[in-house]
Amino acid sequence: MKHFGLIGFPLSHSFSKKYFTDKFKAEGIDDCTYELYPLENIDDLPKLLHSNPHLCGLNVTIPHKINVLKHLDWIEHDAKRVGAVNCIKVISQSPVSTAFSGELAFNNDDLWLEGHNTDIHGFDASLGPLINESHDKALILGDGGAARAVKCALENRDIAYKTVTRKPVEGGILFDDLTAKIVEEHTLIINTTPLGTYPNVDECPPIPYEGVTNKHVLFDLVYNPPETLFLKKGAERGATIKNGYEMLVLQAEKAWEIWNSNTVK
Repeated sequence: MKHFGLIGFPLSHSFSKKYFTDKFKAEGIDDCTYELYPLENIDDLPKLLHSNPHLCGLNVTIPHKINVLKHLDWIEHDAKRVGAVNCIKVISQSPVSTAFSGELAFNNDDLWLEGHNTDIHGFDASLGPLINESHDKALILGDGGAARAVKCALENRDIAYKTVTRKPVEGGILFDDLTAKIVEEHTLIINTTPLGTYPNVDECPPIPYEGVTNKHVLFDLVYNPPETLFLKKGAERGATIKNGYEMLVLQAEKAWEIWNSNTVK
């Protein structure tokens, strides 16, 4: 039996557990399980892995996406650029195989851990069909962990962006200084903040929505509710809108692909 799961803390709810449990049932995959592993301290990861020898892959959520890097043996290029990992492939190494390969897992003895960031793929693949060459300037609302994957995806597409925050960040714009003209000039706007998430459905990022036009694409990483107030205000101005649900599905499927692919070693 292959085991997969999610680490983070706290884990009061999980898209991943429901998604993979439903996937296994729908596709007749009866040799895999997906469980939640609440992990308050990321330094307890080796102990968790050795206590669960059948673990083949983990998703990583708040607050461990950054601090988990020190426990990994290999990190994919974009994940290294972003400085955050949300998917780990766990590979068991026998003494014989490591002797022939010449590579040792320096962090976890007999386990080789590969780090990936599937949020980058999920966001990029979900955004791609919505944009064209006119969407060459973006506003990223918020500068937390989720914004890192968004920035990487935009950089890979050569889309210039400005970060909009409540507190000053280098090269960014404050929400208080954002004007309708700036909004109008940036035809791609991505909300990476939790504003508008259920049950706080009456909240939205404080931007001058009068600058939104029918040339805009508004993308919200929030998916519950399906249409946040941010998206609703965009739709009222004729913008193309999309929530974060498909992004989650695509990043989950990318994780499944990574877990079942040949190792990069």
